[in-house]
Amino acid sequence: MWEVYKKGFKSWLQLEKSLSNNSVNAYLRDIDKLTSYLQIKEKKLSPEEISLNELQQFIQWIGQLEMTATSQARIVSGIRSFFKYCLTEEIVSNDPSTLLDTPKTKRALPDVLSFEEIENIIAQIDVSKPEGTRNKAIVETMYSCGLRVSEVVNLKISCLYLDVGFIRVIGKGDKERLVPIGNDAIKYINIYKNNVRVHTQPKKDFEDILFLNRFGKNLSRIMIFYIIKELAAAASITKNISPHTFRHSFATHLVEGGADLRAVQEMLGHESITTTEIYTHLDRDFLRTTLHQFHPAFKK
Repeated sequence: MWEVYKKGFKSWLQLEKSLSNNSVNAYLRDIDKLTSYLQIKEKKLSPEEISLNELQQFIQWIGQLEMTATSQARIVSGIRSFFKYCLTEEIVSNDPSTLLDTPKTKRALPDVLSFEEIENIIAQIDVSKPEGTRNKAIVETMYSCGLRVSEVVNLKISCLYLDVGFIRVIGKGDKERLVPIGNDAIKYINIYKNNVRVHTQPKKDFEDILFLNRFGKNLSRIMIFYIIKELAAAASITKNISPHTFRHSFATHLVEGGADLRAVQEMLGHESITTTEIYTHLDRDFLRTTLHQFHPAFKK
């Protein structure tokens, strides 16, 4: 019975919400957990028969499995999306998830690199090697534009407008945005594209991908992760660094410099301003640290 609903939900997420395959699969896993719970508890209920109380018992059940509050919140989000679909398609007449409480999560503030640390990381790249020139272009672009790792590995040559200082980025849900790009990133993209990439034969369907591996395909997200980890280690940086750190640093440096939050939201491609507001919290920490360091009243 539930397989039909899951199939319809999958199509709705893909067609109506334009979500990526990773996001669609995550939502489907949330519904799989709900149906597993119903099966274990021997409750043969259709979506129409599920009540708020039933959903609350389900959330209690996953809590007993020692799932983190973040994982539980993620599942609640998936359940809500499923019942929104059911309501839209008139599978249910009422949405039982409307009053379902989300477990409180503490939002961990990510590590942020200073500009000097970023310069130090970039300085570790050996540009005498072909992959070094490519990696320098990648890191400069990630920091200059605040790209997600998926956006940088799928960046297309046809999306470069370097003569006017912009790139077109295809983000989550295939949403496009124009992002300004800095001079250093432009410089190293051109060096890589004109002097290194020309010696790699792109595989079919990868002709337009900017950053290629030695097999002529785009790099994997894991490969970018390893590149960043190695550079951070070489620069003796002990912070917890990932490709996403450059995106966080890009946004934090903008906010610290007084950039308008709406502009930062636009450049990051955040659908909601509340996602961008994490950087105001980071900024407050920065201000507090600055006060403790330089204000006489805080030095006591």
